[in-house]
Parts: sequence; structure tokens; C-alpha cells
Amino acid sequence: MEVVTTADRPDLADKAGKAFATRWPEFIFHDATAAKYRPRVLEYFGHYDILLLDDGEVAAGGWAVPFAWDGGTADLPDGYDSALARSVDDHEAGRTPTALSVMAAAVNPDFDKQGLATRVLESLVERAIERGITRVMAPVRPTEKYRYPLHTMAEYATWVRSDGLSVDPWIRTHQRMGATILGPASRSMVISGTVTEWESWTGMRLPGDGEFVIPDGLTTLTVDHRANRATYVEENLWMRHR
Repeated sequence: MEVVTTADRPDLADKAGKAFATRWPEFIFHDATAAKYRPRVLEYFGHYDILLLDDGEVAAGGWAVPFAWDGGTADLPDGYDSALARSVDDHEAGRTPTALSVMAAAVNPDFDKQGLATRVLESLVERAIERGITRVMAPVRPTEKYRYPLHTMAEYATWVRSDGLSVDPWIRTHQRMGATILGPASRSMVISGTVTEWESWTGMRLPGDGEFVIPDGLTTLTVDHRANRATYVEENLWMRHR
């Protein structure tokens, strides 16, 4: 397949967005941190924003951000939001990146079951190596964690099959590429909105206060009607490729 960047083919942006939108729940697109930093990420790191084309059709894609990391777990970002912020802050401060974080990889549903997610990850790893970055990681959002929102990510990460690989297919994809688990990204995404907004995003009523299990949520949603606020703090799982 042909690999292009979104900077090379800005005409494909809308088509790619429509192809990948169904891969994530609606509330994911209302992360204020992502809204703040994503425009500058697109400007600064277009080399790491790629699409895989099959005869001109968008088959898969993914993007990543570089930042300075000392290699220790104590210096890991809190997760997706923090990695975005650090990448932009480091770039604007002139700090040399030493790590690349894969932020997302998705496949057009019309091209499922062809191993294209792995192709995307491999392409991003190769681009990092080309630029002298040997540390590659990802705040992985396990695809089946939503089935177990009352269990912590640390616990979920220990669940394995008889072959020793994770029970989660997306974690297994990374493991089969040689990636290892570093630990939970405890505050990977923090999404806050009014109760009405969250009812719209989840398609369910939120009539009381407290913790709610929501569709496709990896953890619970905290609702406070007096403050007219609901907040979702998502855990992801840091995995290291190199």
C-alpha cells in the first residue's frame, strides 16, 4: 500500500475522518486538551501523521508525537492528554525529542482483518528510527476494556490467555510486535461536560449523582447534578515498542 502523510494529501482529510470516526465513542471527540493542542500537533509533526492508501482509497491511518523522555517510568506522561501537551511544549522550547508516542491507529471498516493496524504501527516506528528516535511507546486504549469498567487498568493488564498474551486484542497486536507493558496511564484522557452534553454523547439518561457505567467507557462517569457537571477520567496502558 502507498503511505502518505496528511500534509501530502490534505484532500483526504474528510474521507479519513469519516472512515475512522466509528472506531471511537462520541465522547472521545470532546477532549478539551486534544482540542487545544491538536492544531499545533498537525503543524509541527506532519511527518508522523500517515494514511495507508489502497488504490487511492483510505484503508488505514495513524499519528504520533515526539517528545523528550528519560526512559524511566517516573518520567512517563500521565497518558494521551499529557503526551500531547509535552510534545508541543518540548517543540516550542527547542528540546530534542528522544521518544515517539503513537497516539492513534485505525482501520477503515471496509479493510478490516488485513493486518493494517500493524502496518500503521510499523510505519510509525520506522519513521521514528529514521529520525534517530529509538524509544517508541503508546498509551494503548484496549479495545475490550469497556466490558470491564469496574476493574482497574492495572488489573486488566494482568489478564492473559493460555499462550501468555493479553486477553485484549489490541494489546496483543502490540505484544506480537514485541511491545512490553510499562504500566497504566492513570489520567490518559479527562473529558468534562454538562449533564445534558454527556446524555447526548452517551445516548443514555443520567438521572442521579455518582458513578455511571457508560457505553464504550473504559471506566465509570462521575455525575454531579448540583454542579451540572459530569467527568470521565480514562485510564490507558503504556506499552513500549523500543
